[in-house]
Formats: sequence, C-alpha cells, structure tokens
Amino acid sequence: MKRIFGGINLTWPKLIIAAIIVGIYTAIMAMLPIVKDTSFSDLTVTFEVWIFFGIFIIMNSKSANDSALKCFIFFLISQPLVYLVQDIINNSNLFLTYYRFWVAWTIACIPMGFIGYYMKKDKWWGLLILVPMLLLTGEECAGYLSNTMFSFPRHLLTTIFCISALIFYPLAIFKSKKIKITGVIISGILIILIILLCIINPPVYSTDILFNGEKYKFDDNYKVYLTDNKYGELSIRYESGIEDWKVHAEFKKAGKTEFILESPDGKKTIFDISIKRDTYTLKEKNN
Repeated sequence: MKRIFGGINLTWPKLIIAAIIVGIYTAIMAMLPIVKDTSFSDLTVTFEVWIFFGIFIIMNSKSANDSALKCFIFFLISQPLVYLVQDIINNSNLFLTYYRFWVAWTIACIPMGFIGYYMKKDKWWGLLILVPMLLLTGEECAGYLSNTMFSFPRHLLTTIFCISALIFYPLAIFKSKKIKITGVIISGILIILIILLCIINPPVYSTDILFNGEKYKFDDNYKVYLTDNKYGELSIRYESGIEDWKVHAEFKKAGKTEFILESPDGKKTIFDISIKRDTYTLKEKNN
C-alpha cells in the first residue's frame, strides 16, 4: 500500500502518459453500450475514481508546488480528452456543452493539490485534510450501494471500490498508528452509516407509467398490479395538473415482469414491463 501512495517516482512523462490513457479510457467507457449503467462506466459520471487519482498524484509528488501543478496538469489533460474523443468518434459537441462545468474543478486542483500534499507530514491535521475526500467518497458510495440494492449486481464493483478506498486511504497515507486507527474509525463509522441509511431508506424508483387517454381508458374503479409484487407497487391516482387519471409506480427492484390493467368487469390489458434504476420500457402484450 505504501508503494502506491508514496513509493512511485511520478515523473512528468509518466503523469502525462497516464492522463492521456485515463482520458481515452474514460471516453471509451462512456461510449460502449455494453458497459452502460455498470461499474465500468461509473467513472464517467462520479468522483470516486478521480479522487483516487488525485490522492495518488499528491502522495507521489516531491513538494506542495509539485503536487499542485501535477494535479492541475493531469486533470487539464484527462478531462478534456474524455469529451474530445467522443466528439471525434461520434461527431458530437460534448466538449463545448459539458467541459465548461469541469473548468472550475480543474482550477481547484491547484489549491487542493497544494494543501493535500501536507497529508504527507503525518500530523493530525493531515487527517483533517483527508476527511473531505472521505466524505465525498462516502457520498458516492451511498449512491452506488443504493443502486446495487435496486439492480444487483450493477455497480457492485464501484460500491466495493468505495468501501475499500475509505479503509485504504488512512492506512496507506499515514505512518502514525494513532492517526491510522482514528482514520479507520472515521471511515468505519461512515460505512456503517451508509449501510444503515440504505437499509432504512431502500431505493425506490417513483414514476408514472400510464395516463388515461384515447388508447387506454381507466379510472379509480380499475385495478392495477404487477404479476410479481417484489418489483414494486402500482396505484391509480388523479393528476390535478392534467385533470385526469394516471397509473403511478413505486418500483423497488430492477427486472422484467408484467403489468396488469383490469377493468371492473374483469377485462385485463397486459403489458410487458422492463424496469431499470431510473427508466422503464412498457409494451402491450398480444392477447
């Protein structure tokens, strides 16, 4: 562990080559349909892996100035490449559309890299510098644990990475046994809180899946249900905004099942429904 965080001669050529490789790899993961909504594409949208890269650079830098500049250059190269590669391959306009949101983060790498270097001094205040990174990693962990619970095993690797990182960082960064133990205790409490939060408030995908109209006619006298209720619950509600009825869903699990719309006289309209974490597809079956 110590070799990863402090035992590597991080020269400028190595840093630049790594930034190029990471930028291109991230762009590829963003474009590959097969890895969409999996752990392999998570680094394209959230911070957990980029926090690891930042700490890796900080701990293998030779001075505070060296750390600040290397962090800045790494993200100045890698982040634009993520969008530029996609623009070149897909003839899109992602760089101008999205990169402007990352400019501030890239500039912030200068003070963060400078301050972060002082974790190497192995003092108590070094742990205070690390805590915001632990909290941000913990926030990402909570989101991905929730996603894994909803659509197992999707995002499981990212969840494991985040939990491992929370324990790994204080153990690898600090030499003092007391600081290590304190850091692990902080991370342990954070992990327990994350797990409890996800158990107490399990993930739910709340959405409306059908509206009363020309094709499907229904009101609150109709029944709606899923053939397998482990995927969630359905109800018919009145939507005042459109002054009409709708079928509302509270999905609890990803998967495929059937959705039944049953009239008061027992006539059933059956749909195949495929549920994902934040989307669904609905198709009427041929009866």
